[in-house]
Amino acid sequence: MTHRQPHLTRRGFCMCCIAAGTFAATGGWLSPRAAYAEARGLVSLIKDSAATSPIMTHKLRNNISVLEGSGGNVAVLTGPDGKVLVDAGISVSREQMKKALADLSTDPVRHLINTHWHFDHADGNTWLQEAGARIIAQENTRKHLSQVQRVEDWDYNFLPLPANGLPTDVFASEQTLKLNGASIALKYYGPAHTDCDISVRFAEADVVHVGDTFWNGIYPFIDYSTGGSIDGMIAASDANLAATTDKTIIIPGHGKPVSDRAELKAFRDMLVEVRENVAKLKAQGRSRDETVAAKPTAPFDAVWGNFVIDPGFFTRLVYEGV
Repeated sequence: MTHRQPHLTRRGFCMCCIAAGTFAATGGWLSPRAAYAEARGLVSLIKDSAATSPIMTHKLRNNISVLEGSGGNVAVLTGPDGKVLVDAGISVSREQMKKALADLSTDPVRHLINTHWHFDHADGNTWLQEAGARIIAQENTRKHLSQVQRVEDWDYNFLPLPANGLPTDVFASEQTLKLNGASIALKYYGPAHTDCDISVRFAEADVVHVGDTFWNGIYPFIDYSTGGSIDGMIAASDANLAATTDKTIIIPGHGKPVSDRAELKAFRDMLVEVRENVAKLKAQGRSRDETVAAKPTAPFDAVWGNFVIDPGFFTRLVYEGV
């Protein structure tokens, strides 16, 4: 079988997506097993793409915008207290990010909130701290960023961030901020996508960034290496639905960056049904490979299975957690 390198668009690269590193000649993604062997090359490919990919800005309301193109979706609140960022993207995107931030306003960056520890959400911590940002995160995020962290499903060991890239302010369950006239509530989900995911709610604007507990229109990665689980993802989705209304703007970690409660509910319903399908097969004594072959995600693949977490890989992730 021959392979060609994919073109990674601004929405195509993200460290949480490891189902494939190259396209097969047929246009299908590599199997997870084949992708594991290329994990280190994929990390380099992601960094190379992030270094040149453009940043797209989506303006929301109450001086809140979303920057799409450097790893996970980055929220920005501008105002006299300085810019507040939710997630940092990938460090090699620094120049594009600086331009996009400058185009929003001349306010300096003063606060950065990490929704969790993953590379595509926290790798930019160091340069943003050097630019003046105070970094805030759940306590497990600092723990993971301060030590070598292995992600088994990526077959990759991440080195610690330097000391000036680590969160300086950490919390266990909740924290509130008042900046640029906005009431900002940070809330820990408990184990979900990882063991350190938080939501960031801008109360007056009715905007919430839910990090990688929500992948809009694509199957999600679940990091069992650092405490994630399918049940935790469902619980986080239930919490997000309970905390939002039809008027709430929801920012997912990946996928279309401006979303709503209807799309979130579709994501949650997909997780629940796939979990039920996989659990039934596992209870029948089916092996992981037999469960994949039974195609328990089939009702959703046309909508959700067109990105790098392909149906087979997502089935394996769910199987591990039921």
